[in-house]
Amino acid sequence: MTQVRPSEQMRELGVVQRGASILAEPARAFDLPAERREAEQTVEQLFSAMQRIGQTHPFAKGMGLAAPQIAIGRAAAVVQPPDPGTPPIVLMNPRITDRSDETGEQFEGCLSYFDVRGLVPRPLRITVETTTLEGQTVSAVYERGLARLIHHEIDHLDGLLDTARMRTGAAPISVEEYRQTGRAWTYEQ
Repeated sequence: MTQVRPSEQMRELGVVQRGASILAEPARAFDLPAERREAEQTVEQLFSAMQRIGQTHPFAKGMGLAAPQIAIGRAAAVVQPPDPGTPPIVLMNPRITDRSDETGEQFEGCLSYFDVRGLVPRPLRITVETTTLEGQTVSAVYERGLARLIHHEIDHLDGLLDTARMRTGAAPISVEEYRQTGRAWTYEQ
């Protein structure tokens, strides 16, 4: 029996893979509330894809998915925090408006090239401005692991992969090598 590579498994679940032009292009913002129905449909598609993916692969550190990763070039993403029972975070037209100077470097994976993991430095706290379906602007602060997840998805909406954030000269490692590190996300308190 041939084992399916993680990236191929994600492709089969409908996740666009690295090299596709949609992953390198900034996503188009929604004009809310005028495009409310289109925004709702995009979010429904994101939740549907996340459910399919979650049935195949457990995500102990949480999970996120941006619309370009399911071939929709619009500025929407959904993040499921790692804590069971915590409601998902829907990001419409998200924009980071503030970030802490303090950073942490942790291994990240990406559904769009799930065969590798890379050490990515990110701010430990970010402030994110989003648009509600009614067209209101709201702001929220996220910290540590959740800030990392959300920042990763916002990067997708800006046409960036996490490899663009890695330190110069750093290279991703194979998922098999990563599993041998035994490292979960940890932050000094």
